[in-house]
Amino acid sequence: MRKSRFSLPLLALVAACSGPGAPQAAQPLEQSPLSEPARRVPTDAASMRMSFAPIVRRASPAVVNVFSSRRVRQQVDPFWDLFGGGTGVPRERVQQSLGSGAIVREDGVIVTNNHVVEGADELRVVLADRREFPARVLLADQRSDLAVLKIDAGADKLPVLPIANRDEAEVGDLVLAIGDPFGVGQTVTSGVISALARTDIGITDFSFFIQTDAAINPGNSGGPLVDMAGNIIGLNTAIFSRTGGSAGIGFAIPAAMVRRVVESALGGGGSVVRPWLGVRTQAVDAEAARSLGLDRPQGVMVVDVYPGGPAARAGIKAGDLLMSIDAQPVNDSAGVNYLVGVHRPGEQAPVRVRTGAAARTVNVQVQPPPATPARDERILTGRQPLAGATVVNLSPAVADQYGADPFLTGVLITKIGTGIAAQQGFQAGDIVREINGRPVETVAALAGALGGPRWRVAIERAGRRIVADF
Repeated sequence: MRKSRFSLPLLALVAACSGPGAPQAAQPLEQSPLSEPARRVPTDAASMRMSFAPIVRRASPAVVNVFSSRRVRQQVDPFWDLFGGGTGVPRERVQQSLGSGAIVREDGVIVTNNHVVEGADELRVVLADRREFPARVLLADQRSDLAVLKIDAGADKLPVLPIANRDEAEVGDLVLAIGDPFGVGQTVTSGVISALARTDIGITDFSFFIQTDAAINPGNSGGPLVDMAGNIIGLNTAIFSRTGGSAGIGFAIPAAMVRRVVESALGGGGSVVRPWLGVRTQAVDAEAARSLGLDRPQGVMVVDVYPGGPAARAGIKAGDLLMSIDAQPVNDSAGVNYLVGVHRPGEQAPVRVRTGAAARTVNVQVQPPPATPARDERILTGRQPLAGATVVNLSPAVADQYGADPFLTGVLITKIGTGIAAQQGFQAGDIVREINGRPVETVAALAGALGGPRWRVAIERAGRRIVADF
């Protein structure tokens, strides 16, 4: 779980825990209806007695339970083990967790949360009719906290929940959350969409959450948030709570990201290839808004443009304001990343840009971040302070993969093994800047600079420069 920026309440991923495949040929997903039901407020007692039962009857058969288990080694204290006649050696125990999911294709393709299945040695899916199947992972995407599973139900055509093909949810819309809270069995709760585009949550790298007051509890993770047309408009992922139970603030990943990840899995991809805009941005506060002649804070300021990137090719420059993407307002960098990231590479994204007092809309052809320079990934060896560390050349593609700033260059530590580097306190995410006062720009240069008898190593960690002598 990523650390929340909230202080007092607990922001919890809602998988219930007892403790801690092969790609398929692409087939079309179930399409949601083009027409949506009219929104209206109940006007009389008869309207108030209307029921959600018809929607539940259609939706609930496609909602499943996802059981994951993994074996963990537990060190036994030799002193206490003496009383049991053991030897103090590590023992294995099975850790189990419970989540929910939704069938999105009739041949057994299921979408759930990544944190429900992460690290599992075995996955089982139980359908609403109590049939049980082993499952395999087609794609697990940690950055969006989504995973796509596959079960084999033979010739049976399974019930399906369609993923909404447009983000038309509005604050105040009625929604249903379906899942298996606390393992008590399939449960339906109702509420409204209480907010949209929640970005400052700290759960995933692509935050743009739907907030709802429909009761969501541990075990609901991966279960669908369903609209009044019976479409998946989001995947329930986390709750904001002081107790670990529902406090009326739950968060769901929007349907656009769910569809993007499912399509990537069905297309045979082992990962989700997300495009970028090629800009570094910052939010516009009240003071900046006044200086820019705005009547209120809105949009994001472009502070840097990647040379030759999608934004640069579209004529966007540093100092411009990005007001909206796909006609949806943007107010921070997370919103920009999400709205661009749900596009397929090569698609056109309409971006509303303000330069001074003039505004215009430009169609930006979004592309994946470039992988230049080449990765040159290797594990450092020898008698030197970085031995055992895995390093790679930083490029926008590598930075995107590891959640680093895509405008940075240099050598990134991606993994710390059990060697000298771990003992010396280096961490994954560190960027090696200098060896003995000489700048390090590539993995090859770093390997060559580590040949001496003494080393002064300068790294960058979370924006801070740290220098140590070895």
